Amino acid sequence: MDISPDKQNIDRVFSNTTYYIDFYQRDYRWTAEPVSRLLDDVFHKFDEHYQRLKEKDLDPKLETVARYPWYYLNTYVTNVVDGRVFVVDGQQRLTTLSLILIKLRHLGRNFDSKLVPWIESKISGHSGFEQEFWMNHIGHKPAQQGLFDGKESKAIDVSSGITAENMIRNYQTISAYLEAKLVNKHGFETFVFYFLNRLVLINLNVEQTDVSMVFEVINDRGVRLRPYEILKGKLLGQIDKNELDEGGYNGLWEQRAAAINAFREDELDAFFRFYLKSKFAKTRKDGQRFDGDYHREMFMPGMDSGLGLLHSPTNVKVFLRGPFLYYSSLYIKLRTAYEADQKPLRAVYYNAMLDLDAPFLLATAACSLNDSAEEEKIKTIAYEIDRYFSLLQLQNAYDSNDFADSLYLIAEDIREQPVDAFRAAFDKQLKAMIAARRNVQDAEPLSYAAFKQTGINLNTRFKRYFFARIDEFLAENMSLQPKHPLADLVTKTGTKSGFHVEHILARNTENLALFSGDEILFEQERNRLGGILLLKGKDNISSNDEIYADKLKTYANTLYWNETLRADSYKSKLDIAAFKKRFDLDLKPYDTFGPDELEARHALLFDLVGHIWS
Repeated sequence: MDISPDKQNIDRVFSNTTYYIDFYQRDYRWTAEPVSRLLDDVFHKFDEHYQRLKEKDLDPKLETVARYPWYYLNTYVTNVVDGRVFVVDGQQRLTTLSLILIKLRHLGRNFDSKLVPWIESKISGHSGFEQEFWMNHIGHKPAQQGLFDGKESKAIDVSSGITAENMIRNYQTISAYLEAKLVNKHGFETFVFYFLNRLVLINLNVEQTDVSMVFEVINDRGVRLRPYEILKGKLLGQIDKNELDEGGYNGLWEQRAAAINAFREDELDAFFRFYLKSKFAKTRKDGQRFDGDYHREMFMPGMDSGLGLLHSPTNVKVFLRGPFLYYSSLYIKLRTAYEADQKPLRAVYYNAMLDLDAPFLLATAACSLNDSAEEEKIKTIAYEIDRYFSLLQLQNAYDSNDFADSLYLIAEDIREQPVDAFRAAFDKQLKAMIAARRNVQDAEPLSYAAFKQTGINLNTRFKRYFFARIDEFLAENMSLQPKHPLADLVTKTGTKSGFHVEHILARNTENLALFSGDEILFEQERNRLGGILLLKGKDNISSNDEIYADKLKTYANTLYWNETLRADSYKSKLDIAAFKKRFDLDLKPYDTFGPDELEARHALLFDLVGHIWS
């Protein structure tokens, strides 16, 4: 390995070298804080000497060269390919220094200083007719040019992205800072000589074969980049730079990164972790090795036998055009369906309502590269996840750790398998978890014995989700419009617009007597699913002593499930008879409500569960 250190002042850094931003580098992301900190550091040393020497009215050039010490700003790393100098590390600092120079140019013109041409030569040069900025942000030149030309910030085009936006924002910070500090021509010119002659950076130039390693080490010891940003360097760094442009590999990566990160910041890391776990983890513990620095794990000997990305430009190109391209598209499709209700992939949205990220693991595991059955697999996987989770909850068999462990066992069983293999894989885990919870040798996926006491064991969100699905089922099969969007029923909890669980049996003397005055039995029974409803707004939640007859009045024009307690609902909804007959349901109204009615409603819900999660 060959690293060539070179001490340079800013006059030399920005002289006749055009710096291209290497693909390793992120966008220009410095905020006002690091920019202000850099300015504070620079002016701390300058002010210290200028205050002592300015009374002597010395020549600015002689004063700075003879009396000011040099000040170390940091290191930047470059790599020369086909005569072009790429910045591997340090573009945040170099870009900020170039913005300071642009502001110094404008101040110099205000002071009518003869230093302006010198400053301008530090900002850009010319190649034929074209002006070329030494910090060559090719995709963001309109922003650089606008600042150079002195346009108002609002008039500068920043449509090229976050780099342009941050340039404008940080230039405003720099502008205000320098205007406050450099208030006369002598101070300005003295600072220019100091800035260009006495501020020093160390340039490390590295060979192409060492770039990704040096880049990773530098970022491990400084401000760490995200794993996907380092992975990009480790992968694309193996491809010849000319081929990167011609083959569009960098553009492919950037397009997918932008699309996935649009869902939330640094979401691309989540994509890679799900991909690696889905294809290479046999157990949850095995998958945990990807939770940290997966970009290193991918190049370990054990992983390289499967991925083959270590020191293999050919395999890297195949990976980018194959698995990365396909599975990132699959992830975008899943994430889109997860974020917003889409009828073709409705079950993915159900998973989102339950805060289950399982579809990202399991759909990726199930789909082969360029899978022709992708749509059917996504639908089936998402439905099976919903069924699996819901039946565990409804039979008091859910344990979060066991559930998380079981997903990896399911992933192993369905990895790149056909759809007809999915139900058996899920049912194997479902029955095993129910059997373990009930301490029996074998169990069915759904039994009334396991469902009978369900209610008090469930968290509130799942109860809201459960009744939302019940109401959705009633609406769909009686040709009715849903009363409320699914997400509102599940997630809204406000006093007026939120939905809340209410007991049908209020706490009063009469209802307690129905259970022979047994407080424990009363609480257990009235909290069963057959004894609770979902109502909108806390204003609708009745007082503790309200009788059932009064409660029944408030159920009118609420959710369909609530309304089935009322006799008039059966007169106004003509499709209810056909619905009852089609699904063989004992659906009927109740003028009174006690233990027998509660049991009947609970049993009815069990029948509905069998149809919804069949």
